[in-house]
Amino acid sequence: MNVTEAVKSRRSVREFLDKPVDLETIRRVMDTARWAASGCNYQPWEATIVTGEPLAELRAKLSASPMQQAEYDWTAPGQEEAYKSRLDAVSREMFGAMNIARDDTEGRTKAMMRNVTSFDAPAVMFIYFPRLMKEAQWSDTGMWLQTVALLLREEGLDSCYQEFMALYANVIRDFLGLDHDRYMLFCGMAIGYRDPEAPVNNFERERVPLDEQVKFLGF
Repeated sequence: MNVTEAVKSRRSVREFLDKPVDLETIRRVMDTARWAASGCNYQPWEATIVTGEPLAELRAKLSASPMQQAEYDWTAPGQEEAYKSRLDAVSREMFGAMNIARDDTEGRTKAMMRNVTSFDAPAVMFIYFPRLMKEAQWSDTGMWLQTVALLLREEGLDSCYQEFMALYANVIRDFLGLDHDRYMLFCGMAIGYRDPEAPVNNFERERVPLDEQVKFLGF
């Protein structure tokens, strides 16, 4: 698989096969991802990857815990119609693929709460960094996460970024033994093999036309 294929085939997978992720494979991915770009070579990202019995234990704790106020806001762009329309478009396609009507509040809530168990992925990575890291280092962490996702595709694996996990930051920090004052829990990342037959893994996604986002000068 070349880079272009990895980029185009990567998507947020929300149904996984009941197939474990091999430690050697995931170590290979994470070892290569260390070479992601990092301003000033800070390499701010840290992570714990959980599977098996520990993951089952954590999922039980998450399922029994109330949500907390997230420590950062990922919804702010929805204040502008251009960005809100992009969210609406992907939501319409995703819930439509699952045959959940727009006015089915219960069905939508149930579908969204599957985030708690990371869609039953066989492994979940939890990403965190010291609170002293600022916007530039958050950006570096995003570049590292994209690198991880593309390397997973090279191995035939898939993933789903889960900012949703910030709603359970305290439970996750306690489980991982992280200092609440030092560490920001950034997100989770479900990892596994996609179910190719699941409609939620096959709906059409939209992207903004190139010329709406990028200008070319001097060519």
